[in-house]
Amino acid sequence: MNETLPLPTRRDEAWRYADLGALESVWADIAGQRETIDVPAGETASRQIVLEAAEPNVSVRTLDVHVGKGGRFALHCLAIDTDYGRIAVDVRLEDGAHFELGGAILGGCERTLEIVTDVRHDEPNGTSNQVVRSVLADKATGSFLGRIGVARHAQKTDAAQSVKAMLLDRSATANAKPELEIFADDVLCAHGATVGELDKAALFYMASRGIPPKEARRLMLQAFIADAFVSMADNDAREAMETKALAALEALV
Repeated sequence: MNETLPLPTRRDEAWRYADLGALESVWADIAGQRETIDVPAGETASRQIVLEAAEPNVSVRTLDVHVGKGGRFALHCLAIDTDYGRIAVDVRLEDGAHFELGGAILGGCERTLEIVTDVRHDEPNGTSNQVVRSVLADKATGSFLGRIGVARHAQKTDAAQSVKAMLLDRSATANAKPELEIFADDVLCAHGATVGELDKAALFYMASRGIPPKEARRLMLQAFIADAFVSMADNDAREAMETKALAALEALV
């Protein structure tokens, strides 16, 4: 029963940066709710998730994903217009399976938005690639917590994470916590995390070419978040996701 599950605390690393006050208002309704996705061996599946404003303005999505031998699953997500938004994904990969994540966090005001992943390479030859881009303004907080676990016998695993955040205001906060737990010795696993601001030299160059400052900022941010959606195979779905992302960017710049 949902009511038997206690509200998370900051002692739980996966909820370290969450807005627990906002979460408490909906916890009785969402506790224990998880969506299960099972990709059969050799099959390919994809999913897109957009967290938008709702009533109450809190949106939490939790996915349990199992990808069978040689299967592929791609998840692309966008966290934007909600006071507290969270996308949590637990993934288990069998032999030769692949998981692809492309995520963008775009927040302003005092919003708290986060993407949390736990990818477990339980068998050999699995691959995973996670790309997350955040643009944060005002007093917004954007977080990515991503764990990659490689079992002892999961040789030939190839896993990567790329996490980058752009702060439009010094009062915004970006948190990045990539984590690798590897017990196999024949693997390729890498992660990178950066937090920065718009390149002033690039903005000056664009201004010298007659591009208005606001347009220059928008173009640079558009190129920045495009990395999160470049792996989408469905052109129509990618266009729809990018359209929503651009509308959110307009509100920030």
